[in-house]
This record gives sequence, C-alpha cells and structure tokens, in this order.
Amino acid sequence: MPELPDIAVYLHALRPRVVGRQLERLRIASPFVLRSADPPIGDLARRTVTGVQRLGKRIVFAFDGEYFVVLHLMIAGRLHWKPAGAPIPRRAGLAACDFPNGTLLLTEAGTKHRASLYVVRGKGALAQHDPGGLDVLGATLEQFRTALTRESHTLKRALTDPRLLDGIGNAYSDEILHAARLSPLRLTSQLTPEEGERLFRAVRETLSTWIERLRAETGDGFPESVTAFRDGMAVHGRFRQPCPVCGSPVQRIRYAANEVNYCATCQTGGRVLADRGLSRLLKDDWPRSLDEWEDRLRQRPPGSTHGAGGGPGGAPDPVPRSDPTE
Repeated sequence: MPELPDIAVYLHALRPRVVGRQLERLRIASPFVLRSADPPIGDLARRTVTGVQRLGKRIVFAFDGEYFVVLHLMIAGRLHWKPAGAPIPRRAGLAACDFPNGTLLLTEAGTKHRASLYVVRGKGALAQHDPGGLDVLGATLEQFRTALTRESHTLKRALTDPRLLDGIGNAYSDEILHAARLSPLRLTSQLTPEEGERLFRAVRETLSTWIERLRAETGDGFPESVTAFRDGMAVHGRFRQPCPVCGSPVQRIRYAANEVNYCATCQTGGRVLADRGLSRLLKDDWPRSLDEWEDRLRQRPPGSTHGAGGGPGGAPDPVPRSDPTE
C-alpha cells in the first residue's frame, strides 16, 4: 500500500501538473471504484483544481466551489500521468481525469477492487474521510507520546493504526522499528521515556529520508514504480537476508495477509519471535534464538523443500505470502 513517503512523492509530481488546471472530464471505467453518488461526477467538469493534499494515506484533489475528490489507492491502486485523452487500460483501468495538458489514470492490479474514489462537497464532508491520526512529521515529542500511548497495543499495531498515527503502513513501520532498535511486539504501555524518544526520532528520520530519496529518484518525472519493497530497505521484504547493521538474518512473523520483518539481534536481544499459528504448531520446538533457528536450517536434509518458504524449523507457513503490492 502506498504510504506517507509514496503519497508525498505523488503529490510532488501532481501539483505542477494539475493545480490551476481545469478538469475537462472524470471518466469512470469500473463500477467498483466510485463510492459516492452525490454530488454527481458531472459537477466537476470545467472546475479548476485549487490544491492537492494528503489525508492519511488518501490523496485529495480540491476544486473551486469546495468540491473534493478523495482517492484511496489501498493495496494495489496506482496513478499514471499520460498524454491528454489517453484511453483507460482495459484490464486494470479504473478511472481517468482529463486535463488540457494530460490525463491522470487510476489503475489497480488484481481483482479485489479495494481502491476507492469519493466526490464530496464542503469541508465537513471532507473531514469525514479523515481517520484522525497524528501528523508525525509536524508533531512534537509529547504529542507523539500521547497518541502512541492512547491505547495499549504492540508497537507494530500502534504505528500502523490510522486513528493514532498518520500515513504509516506495513513497510515503513518495519523500517522505523528497526531504526529505533525496538521489538515490533513491545507494548506501547511498556516503553520507557528514552525508548519513546528514540522511536519518535526514528519515525521522523525514516519517513523524511525516504521522502527525499524517492523525490530524488523521480526528479521531474511521474512516479511509476511505487512499491512496498524497495532496494535500500533494512528489513522489510528481506526475510533471511543479512541485516545491514549487524549481518544477522532478517526474521519475519506472518499474520493474516501481512508480515512483520525484524532483526532479532538489533531489535529483540537475539530472541526469535513466534507468531500465533506457528507457536501452536511447534509448541516447545519453536526456536527461541538465532542460534537455534540456524541450527534447524543446517539440520534439514539436503534438497528438502518442506517448509522452504515457511517459518523456522521447516514448519509450513500458516498463511499465504503477502501481496507484493501492499
């Protein structure tokens, strides 16, 4: 799923292309993407874009007359800037915004139809789409601590809860926790003041660094390679690859359709974290340390494929692999 750094780069590319331009037409190709009926999309024709902003992980196009288009890309939605009048792709195309200088295409890989587009009028209607999370890049340390500890959750869950913090998802939460040297399963209520400050710095530095890096990669072009898995990430999507800090193999916990990636040496004192499914399956056989985990790998019969993509000790994966476009 595009997260704060990815959305920031989209906004950086969109502003010089659409702000101050009139929308000629909004074309809808998929009946699943448009989630609102009033006001009708025809009301947007010939209206001028007055601004483009971020609302959590949503992109908001503001038009004169207090009209807004709220776009949530979800897992596999992507934006593309094409020559004016470009056709909507038959298979993955959802919608198109036609401007005099180009066409903005919305596409979505897969068949789950999670991306959404709302047309609303008035700031009150727009506010209903705000999850309410804290803008971490503009927050103070005390504001961050208050939001983080409002409820007692694991750090992984708290960082990715849009009601608590703004714009952080599965990928960058892994990177933030690695930079902060904190376990993803540590409870927010158990953080010391020093750990809370360390996490605050890691959030701001990680997100700011990736925003600048992605802007530099995109330049004046339009971002066409938005993905949750990027070269240069420390742990996210790097299961069994060496941690760039200590060289230990990156570990993971799988749950539902997501996974947590972490370094046991840097974040958990060498302890391998068990997910709920594998803990029940392996019970006392679950490896408790990196040494035990590596011993299990060495003890596998040559050519064995049992559990090749799975958890420690050769156990099969409890859930399918995460969607690479999340």
